[in-house]
Amino acid sequence: MQEVLIIDDDTALTDLLSELLSLEGFSVRCADNGQAGLEMASASPPDIILLDVMMPVLNGMETLRQLRATSNVAILMLTARGEEVDRVMGLELGADDYLAKPFSDRELLARMRAILRRTQVVSAESAPPEDEQVLAHHDVRVYPHRLETLCQDKPVALTGMETEMLACLLHHPGEVVSKALLSEQVLGKRLMPFDRAVDVHISNLRKKLPERLDGKPRIKTLRGKGYLWVD
Repeated sequence: MQEVLIIDDDTALTDLLSELLSLEGFSVRCADNGQAGLEMASASPPDIILLDVMMPVLNGMETLRQLRATSNVAILMLTARGEEVDRVMGLELGADDYLAKPFSDRELLARMRAILRRTQVVSAESAPPEDEQVLAHHDVRVYPHRLETLCQDKPVALTGMETEMLACLLHHPGEVVSKALLSEQVLGKRLMPFDRAVDVHISNLRKKLPERLDGKPRIKTLRGKGYLWVD
């Protein structure tokens, strides 16, 4: 059974979400502030965290920052509608995706399942298959089964979504990959106007991957078309 940790000080909302997610087969725990959420996540790591931005004691952004310092757990940020600054900052800090309040039950479940499909880290006890796929280009290697990335033979700390975004680009080296395709294949959602989730994940990749030894950029932006992994 997959476990969800909800970190939100709105008890009316967390009660509703707990009931919904329990009916959908999830095990649910709740924390009403960021500090309590960090302690619960550390004591027993969940499969996914639903994290509100505005909270007492420790706000959502600082909670996210501290979570990402020690864990690659899947994180879905819950933001107020129209708060683009919060959404972009959350993605830059390592959230896998965001969902603006108010949201429907169907939208929440779809977003959670999309994230879980792409960020569920294979347990250390499970051996990789003998024919494990490796995506390699120049000095970058990605092992999708393990959600592991190496660059210049050194591990690169990427989130699950960032790893999937990189893998999608490596499937098409030297080709333009549209934002719409990246949104659908990696984030599991249709690209909407002003949705910057793909842009921020790409920006994070650029920051985290070391520079190429030949000085060329790793990822090019083709305005109005998408992104290209430089061959």
